Amino acid sequence: MFDKYLDIAINASLIAGKSILKVYKNDKIDSELKSDLSPLTLADKNSHNEIVKILKTTDIPVLSEEGKNIPFEERKNWKRFWLIDPLDGTKEFIKKNGDFTVNIALIEDNEPVLGVIYVPVTNEIYFATKGKGAFIAKLTSEVHFNYNSAIKLPINIRRDNYVVVASRSHLNDETKEYISNIEQNKEKVELLSRGSSLKICMVAEGKADIYPRFGPTMEWDIAAGHAIAIGSGCSFTHADEQTPIKYNKENLLNPYFIVKRG
Repeated sequence: MFDKYLDIAINASLIAGKSILKVYKNDKIDSELKSDLSPLTLADKNSHNEIVKILKTTDIPVLSEEGKNIPFEERKNWKRFWLIDPLDGTKEFIKKNGDFTVNIALIEDNEPVLGVIYVPVTNEIYFATKGKGAFIAKLTSEVHFNYNSAIKLPINIRRDNYVVVASRSHLNDETKEYISNIEQNKEKVELLSRGSSLKICMVAEGKADIYPRFGPTMEWDIAAGHAIAIGSGCSFTHADEQTPIKYNKENLLNPYFIVKRG
């Protein structure tokens, strides 16, 4: 049902990723601060423009981090819309550690039904559509993708430890306390830090068991990862581990949430 939209979203993510890498290769990356004091670079803007240009051909509304000032009165009636983060992990992008992604999700009836996460530095792409599962593929060239190269998630990884993945830039006291409780109840707990939506991807892949997020995130930060996590058999809920995450709220700030395998 969503195959044609998946093709379009993957294509948009690859073209956006290419525009991001052009800026990433510069010796110095200039940035400015947005109203919430988060950084904004030329790469964010270029990626936004490329994605929106492509997604607008679908005649489906687009809500983007870099074009978020759409009144709730207008978007509350959207049954289906694109939700994108043109460059997730701008802080990691500026630090040049590779932990940044392009995130594109399709939301229907307040739930993600399609998700694409492209990692420009490693040339890997994660994707999922409702009812068909989640996949990862390594691209053979910068803008060439072949579905036959995709591997279904999760990947069977043999390990005897319990892996918690947390934010590289936002490890606060509440998260530390939650991890401490896990360590008291599990043997061989390992903590890994990643940036951007790659934390969600690690749980979806099977490289991590849980990602607790007790800090501020926005809907576009997690929607694509949400689709991929659900597609790989994970749960993705409020911190109570029961209440589903919903999208297109009047306030686009997410509740605290937990992504968990099994």
